[in-house]
Amino acid sequence: MNSDPGNDLMPLIGKLASIMTLSEDERYAIQGLPRTRRRLGAREDISREGDRPSQCCLILEGWAFRYKTLGNGNRQILSFHLPGEIPDLQGLHLRHMDHNLSTLTECTVVFIPHNGLQALISEFPALTAELWRQTLVDAAIYRGWMTSIGQRSAAERIAHVFCELYTKLHSLGLAHDYSCAVPLTQGKLGDAIGITTIHVNRVLQSLRVAGLITYKSGKLTIHEWSALTKLAQFDPAYLHLNPKVGL
Repeated sequence: MNSDPGNDLMPLIGKLASIMTLSEDERYAIQGLPRTRRRLGAREDISREGDRPSQCCLILEGWAFRYKTLGNGNRQILSFHLPGEIPDLQGLHLRHMDHNLSTLTECTVVFIPHNGLQALISEFPALTAELWRQTLVDAAIYRGWMTSIGQRSAAERIAHVFCELYTKLHSLGLAHDYSCAVPLTQGKLGDAIGITTIHVNRVLQSLRVAGLITYKSGKLTIHEWSALTKLAQFDPAYLHLNPKVGL
């Protein structure tokens, strides 16, 4: 990612330009959005359940995740978010946060005030439609995760998460030759798919013994992509990525 603060909205422009034709006026308006750039540490909350946000967060570098915590301390991770994404876009229309948003790794983020985004979409209806589309894609991914947790075995769930993450990272140019950084502890992986850390460890070992993957020290290597996608019953259509981006 370009570290020049003057280009800190280029990930958003690039993401939008990959799925729609941006006019010069639209590009100029996006670049002119008010924003604050910050560097956040790992495991730092961006917003918390119950907050009434007044800004949205664009991820430039690093990973973030949504989660909810129950009264007994158990945590459910709801989604992972990568560079170029605005994981709290729904805050434009919802009065308060119904979940928590936190950094997974160290992150560089840009905070964009709601009033700036609202002025932008009021002037450019095509951008309104595309930002609305982003929230619909989030909902599609939620449906994919809910199906996994409800109907797939533990091995299939882990395989599905790895297929999803590799596909998204590949689309961003952050994964090559079926290898990529996936900075998840076994505990966080378990929190995402609803199984214990011990169970995660056993499943990872079984996938390694089967010759499908190697996952060590935050690096994922997929040895048999076809076999892994078959195990996961993975169909990337629910990610609604640019069709020009293929594996």
